[in-house]
Amino acid sequence: MSGPLAGLKILDFSALLPGPFATLALADLGADVIRVEAPGRPDAVRRLAPQRHGASAAHAWLNRNKRSLALDLKHPEAPEIVRQLIATHDIVVEQFRPGVMARLGLGYAQLREHNPALIYCSITGYGQDGPYRDRAGHDINYLSIAGTASYSGRDAPAPLGIQVADVAGGSLHAALSILAAVVHRDRSGAGQAIDVSMTDAAFSLNALSGAACLAGGRAPRPAAEGLNGGTFYDYYATADGRHFSVGSLEPQFLERFCEAMEHPEWLALARSDMPALKRGIAAAFASRPFAAWCEVFAGVDCCVEPVLTLEEAATHPQMQARGMVVDVPVPGTGQALRQIAHPVRYSATPAAYRHAGEPLGGQSREILSALGYDDARIDALAAAGTTTLGERQA
Repeated sequence: MSGPLAGLKILDFSALLPGPFATLALADLGADVIRVEAPGRPDAVRRLAPQRHGASAAHAWLNRNKRSLALDLKHPEAPEIVRQLIATHDIVVEQFRPGVMARLGLGYAQLREHNPALIYCSITGYGQDGPYRDRAGHDINYLSIAGTASYSGRDAPAPLGIQVADVAGGSLHAALSILAAVVHRDRSGAGQAIDVSMTDAAFSLNALSGAACLAGGRAPRPAAEGLNGGTFYDYYATADGRHFSVGSLEPQFLERFCEAMEHPEWLALARSDMPALKRGIAAAFASRPFAAWCEVFAGVDCCVEPVLTLEEAATHPQMQARGMVVDVPVPGTGQALRQIAHPVRYSATPAAYRHAGEPLGGQSREILSALGYDDARIDALAAAGTTTLGERQA
């Protein structure tokens, strides 16, 4: 392992998107991450289409650079295996409902007895306490409870195509908090428990509107604020059903935008009649097709851009220049998968792309052997359903 986080050893008991996205960021930077999944109930992401080289494309990306240990935590021998791993692994990430890991004998209070420096990060929908602690939820629910959906959309909240609460809320805050805890441990020698609520994190994403509401008493309304469609800062349909984004807020950008659209009179409307300005912009964009507007704004620096499809974004010159699509080897196949890259550049410690996600239990034998289990005992554990000795299908 190399990278700025080389030496950090993480046991990842999470599933779906929030936890695995957080540990993906850490693994790309050199952390040694072991994904732990139940043999009989593996991560549902493994079943997502499309499948490539015997694995889900989504799973292969989320679990890049990680090793896989299949382990049924309900099996009598499983807690002892985890406790042995805790002796050499200093971070746990788990995503069960509150109390589940403790009932398995694997809660923070139980595991810290075996490693006082343990950092134990729990990611849940609503946190470890409060009246909603045991309530089920998904991204759309967390955004609803956090108030962020109330002023996103027009006649009704818009279901977003990306998982904001899961990723920007849960994953990124989990990765940040883990690294903060590592710094604290380096200084004090003490580990700690981390309680990441995706709803709490989504609430913090209210940012400017939250500050104005809480301290200024002005609650945001849908399609009525400066950045949610209440001004000309908005999306506009072209003649062929595509869209452009207009974000020309600053005076110099607004002036260039009006010049490019050949409507200099819009400058006055921006100060006097916003609805009329929006109607004018919408009518103008609707008069010409997407490609024509791409030509108009290609050389105009005014915060106006085409709304690209994901396929178009992946091949856009800016994304190519930034290296945001990488080819990642698929172990045992001689093939590679195109994947989204780590999104941050480092001058001295760049992210590495060692391999795509592994099959369930792909490293079970290797990991258990390192704990002192011989082949006969490992085979017996596999026969009992405690583990799976996964092999990748070409």
